[in-house]
Amino acid sequence: MSSSSPERRRLTAKGRATRHRIVAAAAAVMYEQGVARTSTEQILEAAQVTSPSQMYHYFEDKKSLIQAVIEYQTEYVLTFQRPLLRRLDSFEALEAWRDAVVQAQRARECQGGCPIGSLAGELSDADPQARAKLAEGYAQWEGAIRDGLASMQKRGELNAEADTGHLALALLTALQGGLLMTQTRRDTTALEAVLNAMIDRIRCHAAD
Repeated sequence: MSSSSPERRRLTAKGRATRHRIVAAAAAVMYEQGVARTSTEQILEAAQVTSPSQMYHYFEDKKSLIQAVIEYQTEYVLTFQRPLLRRLDSFEALEAWRDAVVQAQRARECQGGCPIGSLAGELSDADPQARAKLAEGYAQWEGAIRDGLASMQKRGELNAEADTGHLALALLTALQGGLLMTQTRRDTTALEAVLNAMIDRIRCHAAD
């Protein structure tokens, strides 16, 4: 995308607020009914924007809007995750993170699944640019988990042989599968089982 594209122009405070409102509305509608079934008209209505030209002032096309939605959903997930992961300094803290993740799904009545995972399932094979952006989002999430585990290692909770990068990737992968099962089963049993299994796996690296 060129430096003169709508997304990169310098925006006023009002312009930034309007753009954010459009992205937030698009994210909500796409999360609820999928990207393919979301029309421009639905986004405009949800964002309370009266003219399509106003949306295209900020986004060249639907693909560029999708890119912004992926960034929005990634930040939404990490805003919830980061404070918990930054406090990972013990196995009790790791279990508290697990409990927070499970409780968040119960609060949503196990509906909707992962905001990033939902987009990945629909877009990864159809839109290479979206797939790359989703991979970046997952990498940020993985990095936050890795940093949390590294803090446990630094404090002496994990031994020096623990590969925090590998464990972080495995934990994120387990979490994604558990969230999908939670969405399908409408209960958190599978999510709790896989997170408990991963915590047990990490506990194998507990320092003596």
